[in-house]
Parts: sequence; structure tokens; C-alpha cells
Amino acid sequence: MNAVVRQMVTQQTYRLCYRTSNKYLQAPVISRCSVNNRNYCDNKLETRRLPQLMEFPPVVWPSFINFIKNWMFSTFIIRPYFEREFSLQEFIEASKHAVQVVSEGLQNSDFNNLDGLVEKDAISTLKTAVSQLSISQRQLLSINKDDIFYAFPYQVGVMFDDADKRWVEITMCYHVLRGLKSMKDSGDLPPITLGGQPEFEDKIFILNYRFIREFTKGVEDSWWINIVNHFQPQNLRKN
Repeated sequence: MNAVVRQMVTQQTYRLCYRTSNKYLQAPVISRCSVNNRNYCDNKLETRRLPQLMEFPPVVWPSFINFIKNWMFSTFIIRPYFEREFSLQEFIEASKHAVQVVSEGLQNSDFNNLDGLVEKDAISTLKTAVSQLSISQRQLLSINKDDIFYAFPYQVGVMFDDADKRWVEITMCYHVLRGLKSMKDSGDLPPITLGGQPEFEDKIFILNYRFIREFTKGVEDSWWINIVNHFQPQNLRKN
């Protein structure tokens, strides 16, 4: 089995390492303040902007090629050889809960709560990033899983090393509308074209989380997170 699987995956690197095109992203927010009030307005806008937490190419939309690869890896490698009960859909739903736990920990600077869920190197990077945020920006970090309106696995990867260790890595993307659950509960659903509505601009967030788990024979492991990124699409500039 290993020879067959290696032939399929070892000639390439399936970890996300290239830059995603931002051609579908909105233009950055432009201040219309007068010259005299520019500094005040710029500061006010800055408190509503959330910079990326980690250096990672922003993922916004799915890739059709990756979609096919993801299905092949899940169906023909992970399920038959690694974990027979594996379900990509169930993983997506479970990952939303992890997003809520991690994001709440970040907002509250409760990094001890991330132990066992986020890798240590990632926690160290996140500590630095969060410490540089203002109080207003930190309040933008916490995500209710019920506010996620679109989630998809951007990339599923299978990796081996020379010692016959093997890992599965899944890069997830989540589209979030803050307050969506409250809107649903009150029956006030947002418009389909909410991305083009100015009143929703500051409430839309995109999250990129990368999960990894070791599947080496004889090793009991769980899913870990080694990439955490929150950003607002209107703050990404076009290339």
C-alpha cells in the first residue's frame, strides 16, 4: 500500500505554499474625511480593521482543481488506509467548534486554553500578533460558530517522511458574518448580496485555519492547528 500511496503523493508538495489571487476581493476601505480630520478618521477606521494574525497566503474562495484532489485523497487514501470512519463533512462541522474555542481564547488572551489544540510555535506567533492589537481589534477576534455561513476545505494534503511517518493536513476557509445567528433568531435575514452592502462591510470576516494530524501506524494522535488567520476581505489590496 505504501508504495502506491507514495507514488501518488511524494512527487509533489501538497502543503499550501503559493499565493492565492485576490482578484475577487473588494477594494480596501477608502476614507472620505477632510484633510483636517484625516488623522482622526484614519484612527477610527484602523480600530475597525483586523490585520492578518500570521504570515500565510490568504485563502478566500475554493479551487476546482483542489476540490477534485481533496475528494480523491479523502476517498482513496484517508478512508481506506488511515481512518475508515473519516468524513470530510463531519470534519468541517467539528472544525467550526475548534474555531470558536480558539478565537475566544485569542480575544481573551487566554493562550493556556489553546494548549493541546494549537501547536506551540503557532501559539508563540499568535501571542505576538494579539499583543500588537488594540482593544477594539481584539474584540473582533471572537467568532460564534453559528455566524459561519460558508465553510470549505481548501486543500487536503497527505505527507510522508523517510521514517515512514505520515500526516494528513487540511486547510480550511470560513466565511463569517458577525451577528448572523442573532439575525436568524429575529427573522431578519441578510441579503444574498451582503458582500456588496456597505452596512455589512465591517461584519464580514474570513478565517483560514490549517489542521494537521499524524496517522503513523501505532501512533494515537488528534487534530492540531498550526495556522490561524482572521482577516477582513475589504482590507486585502489587489495585487
